[in-house]
Amino acid sequence: MAGIASRRLQKELKEIHTQGCPVGIQLLNADNFEEWHLSLEVMGESQYQGEVFALKFRFEPQYPISAPAVQFIINEKYKAPVHPHVYSNGHICASILGNEWSPVLSVIGVCVTLQSMLASCKKKERPPDNDRYVMHAPDNPKKTRFHYHDDTV
Repeated sequence: MAGIASRRLQKELKEIHTQGCPVGIQLLNADNFEEWHLSLEVMGESQYQGEVFALKFRFEPQYPISAPAVQFIINEKYKAPVHPHVYSNGHICASILGNEWSPVLSVIGVCVTLQSMLASCKKKERPPDNDRYVMHAPDNPKKTRFHYHDDTV
């Protein structure tokens, strides 16, 4: 990956290494500028107390002009949180990953926003259309046209 994306990701990685990550966020893997993995834990009392999740960020050459593809990792170690905006395949319905993306957002900024989204959750439940969506979902969540209609969860 060349150009603006690699320069921006180098800058973000340097900041992570020099300043560290916010509490509850940890860099797991950033071996290249195409895919990074970070862990996410909601601190304090919440529906997710004691649970640790992992996020996968996939970057296109147009990053940060275009949003990264972000989803929760699902494997033998990590599961997707049960949340009204998180599908069981790890895809996240969040406007900042779609039509409200801004190039001023960073990987850490996205993690903090998702951490806050989980912290404010009042009830653990899947989106109402989870089963239908997961059955037909593309591999890349950016190829989904989510309808952002509920900021209350």
